[in-house]
Amino acid sequence: QVQLVESGGGLAQPGGSLRLSCLASGFDFRSYAMSWARQVPGKGLEWVSGIHSDGSATRYADSVQGRFTTSRDNAKNTLYLEMNRLKPEDTALYYCAKNLGMVVPTTPKYDYWGQGTQVTVSS
Repeated sequence: QVQLVESGGGLAQPGGSLRLSCLASGFDFRSYAMSWARQVPGKGLEWVSGIHSDGSATRYADSVQGRFTTSRDNAKNTLYLEMNRLKPEDTALYYCAKNLGMVVPTTPKYDYWGQGTQVTVSS
């Protein structure tokens, strides 16, 4: 079955960095676009970034553009999110999610996501 396991979350200071990873299994990873999304308690899921199945293109939410970088290693079935210049408002539970096709859709659509990894930005 499809499994997505996130790791790398933790506590960071404002202005600091963290790198999240997502190990995928149970499907042909290289054939699907992947996304990162985040959720704060009491709020809806916010799409953060996405990457095409072959890694040829990425897209970002305005709130993280220029600070976060999404990449993937299809040989390792792993998705990454490099987060720099972190802000307290980046505090959330971060999920990786499998998109429905090969390209990142303009309207986020996922059919599987992981359990999430907590990111807390605080001094």
